[in-house]
Amino acid sequence: MLCDSVTVPRFDVVSYLKAPDLITAFDEHRVSPNFKFGVLYQREGQLTEEDILCNNEESEEFQEFLSILGDTVTLQGFTGFRGGLDVCHGQTGNYAVFTSFHGREIMFHVSTKLPFTEGDTQQRKRHIGNDIVAVVYQEGHTPFLSDVIGSHFLHCFLVVRRVRKGVSVTAREDVPPFGPSLPDPPIFTESSLLREFLLTKLINAEISCYKAERFSRLELRTRSSLLEGLQAELSTRSQCMIGDSPVSALSTSEGMRSVTEGSGGFIENFKVKSKILDFSLQYGERVGFGLGIHISCLCCREP
Repeated sequence: MLCDSVTVPRFDVVSYLKAPDLITAFDEHRVSPNFKFGVLYQREGQLTEEDILCNNEESEEFQEFLSILGDTVTLQGFTGFRGGLDVCHGQTGNYAVFTSFHGREIMFHVSTKLPFTEGDTQQRKRHIGNDIVAVVYQEGHTPFLSDVIGSHFLHCFLVVRRVRKGVSVTAREDVPPFGPSLPDPPIFTESSLLREFLLTKLINAEISCYKAERFSRLELRTRSSLLEGLQAELSTRSQCMIGDSPVSALSTSEGMRSVTEGSGGFIENFKVKSKILDFSLQYGERVGFGLGIHISCLCCREP
């Protein structure tokens, strides 16, 4: 054992040839190439959630900032990562901001582009409140307080203000630190540098937020369930491979190969064929290449 603190009563042989693929898939179950982030627009004097989420008009300054984050796309018929937005019936608005960044697709839930109904304070929050990280763009000098937007999911905010684009970061106490570090002073004079920093910071922020208490508990339960499923699948497939388990243990939808030699698995069929060959040679029968040695495998065949 490489880890002395782990005690295992026994080890089982894993003979399934594609076991490394299943183990890799388990290990990467949380790795996603796609991300979704909220974008809030805060004007001078706006201090409440209702004030911020009720903004419908976009200033030229805010539109310029959105163009740094990505491209404004039409949602109707959009084929990229949609981040939970409706691309068929227009129920989540007509436009959104989308970008690709180092092989990752990012969809932004921009508050001003989401549908708004007077008196429905939760309409826009249904999307942004379910994001984990959000960007707040400020016009003016009104401070942004992280508890203004009430949400069980939002754990981190990146606040951007136009002082040649100054940036600050706020996160819940149980979110571990994440890079890249803010420059000193935290001011960006070039849009390309701001874009690189913000998108990198947003992705790292979400990954780090998953280590917070609320998400780590959910992750532990999910990982435990997936690990139990992996162990059961490897055990069943390995037993089928060596012939210790009936064929019915694996469904036909998983790629079982139908053969006439029986259902003993690769090892058992190999033994049967070896006995046939040995018997034929002992009694002088001409086996030759006409009969051949056909070994069939009842283990799983990937489609």
